[in-house]
Amino acid sequence: MLSLFSFSEMDLDTGQLNIPYADKITHFVFYLVFTFLGAFFVRERTKGNLELRKTTRYVLLGAIAYGILIEVLQYTITIDRMAELGDVFANMMGAFVGIGLIHWLFSKDRPLKWKF
Repeated sequence: MLSLFSFSEMDLDTGQLNIPYADKITHFVFYLVFTFLGAFFVRERTKGNLELRKTTRYVLLGAIAYGILIEVLQYTITIDRMAELGDVFANMMGAFVGIGLIHWLFSKDRPLKWKF
């Protein structure tokens, strides 16, 4: 819901800090955390019975579909929000990195086990 709400009318003092591409960095980090925690959520709900590869595939596809849906909704139903292809790209990159972290944590070289 917050992705469709405009904050332009609010007086937010940003100070002198100007970070180039801060919105893209925010998209990247949000989707990295979204997929990372999403994989853990599915693992907990299925008690580890759904394979790691299948779980991460579902979470990755869900995150990408959600990111595209939000951008389409911003384009179609909001007046002062802009849909950007760069946001979709940042979302996808964050999602892929989040899934990569999950695969790295549960690889055979690491001590974490996917199944309970």
